[in-house]
Amino acid sequence: MRMKKRNNRYQMMAAVLASAVLLAGCAGSGSGSSQSSSGAAGTSAISSDSVTAAAAGAGSDSGTNESGIMTNQPDGAPVIDGLTYEGTMNLQYAKCFNVYYYQDGYKLISIPDSGSFLVVPDGKEAPEGLSDDYTVLHKPSSIYLAATSAYALFDAIGATDAIKLSGTDTAGWTIEAPKKALEDGTMTFAGKYNEPDYEALVDAKCDLAIESTMILHSPEVQEMIEDLGIPVLTDRSSYETEALGRTEWIKLYGALMGKEKQAFAYFDEQAKVLQDLEDEKNTGKSVAFFAIDTNGSVIVRSSDDYIASMIDEGGAKYIFDDLKSSGTSATVKLSMEEFYKDASDADYLIYNATIEGSVKSISDLEKKNDLLSDFKAVKNGNVFQVDRKMYQSTDKVGQFIRDVNLMVTGGDEKQMTFLTRLS
Repeated sequence: MRMKKRNNRYQMMAAVLASAVLLAGCAGSGSGSSQSSSGAAGTSAISSDSVTAAAAGAGSDSGTNESGIMTNQPDGAPVIDGLTYEGTMNLQYAKCFNVYYYQDGYKLISIPDSGSFLVVPDGKEAPEGLSDDYTVLHKPSSIYLAATSAYALFDAIGATDAIKLSGTDTAGWTIEAPKKALEDGTMTFAGKYNEPDYEALVDAKCDLAIESTMILHSPEVQEMIEDLGIPVLTDRSSYETEALGRTEWIKLYGALMGKEKQAFAYFDEQAKVLQDLEDEKNTGKSVAFFAIDTNGSVIVRSSDDYIASMIDEGGAKYIFDDLKSSGTSATVKLSMEEFYKDASDADYLIYNATIEGSVKSISDLEKKNDLLSDFKAVKNGNVFQVDRKMYQSTDKVGQFIRDVNLMVTGGDEKQMTFLTRLS
């Protein structure tokens, strides 16, 4: 079953790439094929013998079922002939996907501007006459993972055994689990997202390719993978503007792998970090998050990026509170003079070591540009560096938020996960 007719797919990709603001792709939260299911599914209770019920517990006719996994919202659920709607996944922060549950264990994963995937339970078949707008999936057992941010989420729910192929080699991973998997042979490097080893995909009986949005720049690669009969799901978690929205994609992968209970339990642990910080007033301390490239330009994040969100949620103020990117990237390039104008009085500096590598000291940082010596944070010794593994640790967004809070409140730096003070 194809994701869409080929001409529709190219139109979709062209529209995404032409978008002036990347995050606009997540403005809608429902499937493009959604219709009201009032009268079709009504407000039926969750059936006791369905796979959904087994994961979610007892259902109810309205509101949220007692497990918290789903809520009854029939007016926004896609109508699929032959299936009866039961509930919609309960999401707190994520805006870039939805999961709809139907009787007998069927699930519809909807990712606007990417596709709609009907997950068919074992021993069942897709409904007859299903629209080509839906890609049919069964629980995957041989995944090609080109979206590195997803690995940590699979790991958190104990589902990495299904990831057999990687689009990133050992040197490209900053977290340990996938490195170890590549080294011990439980996962194999099968070529980068834009140059996959198609023969390796076939030999490994790959039944799902999970791509990052970089695949949108190589539509011919997606077409080739799909021509091999391998469905392609594009992870759009990087489009989430709320920091915990990225982590909440664990619920999508929980639905895909039949591990909703594990996914919700893990996400609740991360969300609790914010709850624990709610009683703490905003410190008023300002933070600049930046890197310096080989050309001497300063790379910062736009004010609507999830990094800015994490800083704010940690009780600080992101210094660039009204800085928008001009295009599809969440980063903004500034001259050192422009950076100095806005960030020289910031209370704290966080150097992003993922772009041009880490620095060992404040002195090393100052060597990148003499103007840095005049920054308030440099003079006061309030310069930190973020660990490279933070970007692939999508499962630990809460820890970075807590790190920021520890930084601006003078907390115990030994408890930090991703931040290290430079001396």
